[in-house]
Amino acid sequence: MLGNIEILGLIAARLTTSAFLPQVYKTWKTKDVSSLSMPMLLLFFVGIILWLIYGIYIKSQSLIIANGITIGSYALLIFFKVKYANSRQKTDIIS
Repeated sequence: MLGNIEILGLIAARLTTSAFLPQVYKTWKTKDVSSLSMPMLLLFFVGIILWLIYGIYIKSQSLIIANGITIGSYALLIFFKVKYANSRQKTDIIS
């Protein structure tokens, strides 16, 4: 059975994790990555990986779920940043 504090963690995990999804969707639809900073994306990505490892270590369901999903979201943003930035450069060279 989950303790009250873990339920609070699951609520926080749901809110903070879902906060990234609109950015992923917007980036996918518009293919505009100009406002995404690659150093920020990479630093945050590494931080989330460390939070996931920590969550696994302390066996925190909320940390594991939230950071597992956030890793996926940020991996997509990094992928889009590389893919669409390269596409834009090719378009700029041709035009």
